[in-house]
Amino acid sequence: MTFKLADLDGKIAAITGAGQGVGREIALHFAKSGAKAVIVNDFYADRAQAVAQEVSALGVKAVAAVCDVTDGEQVKAAFAQAAREAGGSIDILVNNAGNSGVNPDPDARKHFWETGPAAWDSYIRVNFYGVIHCTAAVVPGMIEKNGGRLITIISDAGRVGEPHLEIYSGAKAGAAGFMRGAAKALGRHNITANCVAISATETPAIAARLEANPDAKKKILSQYVIRRLGQPSDIANMVLFLASGASSWITGQTYPVNGGYSFSM
Repeated sequence: MTFKLADLDGKIAAITGAGQGVGREIALHFAKSGAKAVIVNDFYADRAQAVAQEVSALGVKAVAAVCDVTDGEQVKAAFAQAAREAGGSIDILVNNAGNSGVNPDPDARKHFWETGPAAWDSYIRVNFYGVIHCTAAVVPGMIEKNGGRLITIISDAGRVGEPHLEIYSGAKAGAAGFMRGAAKALGRHNITANCVAISATETPAIAARLEANPDAKKKILSQYVIRRLGQPSDIANMVLFLASGASSWITGQTYPVNGGYSFSM
């Protein structure tokens, strides 16, 4: 079998949380790399539609799919409609939607024993259940086609743990464990399941926050072997590889894209 490295070969891809930041960059990477159609999911309609327009401008069919990933019925309905508009079932799913561990609210930085279920709930529902809902929505179509790619964006917090982010860390670790289980269950159907673990990435929101606090930025950068923040394109490059034919014998793995964060500590 021959293929171009990181060529999506006319596949239909869906990216959750793609209305901004890393998800947007993944959608644009896919549009530039041979995708037949890109489904842009976001909780906010205006953001999903704006990125869908960017994808369309690249000459690729784009569908905005608006839903809350924590609601399984919403996800099923939105993905089914998006697949019809895209012209076929989904070949590639990128679970990118998540609520960030970076939160300016002081209460969000409390330890888990200082809070309670009300504070834990959103981390678990978005970062763990959201991955399960979206994956469950697309797997039957992949099984029918006998092929597919499942890629979940987690955080290095889910690999090494982070104080003050214990619940977030646990939810991301849970998503990684779920993907390993999915890899074993679905391998016989030629469906791969992998994770990409990321650290501090210079999305507009993070850049603005750190620009206002140079000392915090300096402290963060001191933890990275490559002394810069990640760029959304750094993440998108790895995701594109895992979505392509070049990764057909790779499954059940977690790939850190983190500037050396996890071994520099």
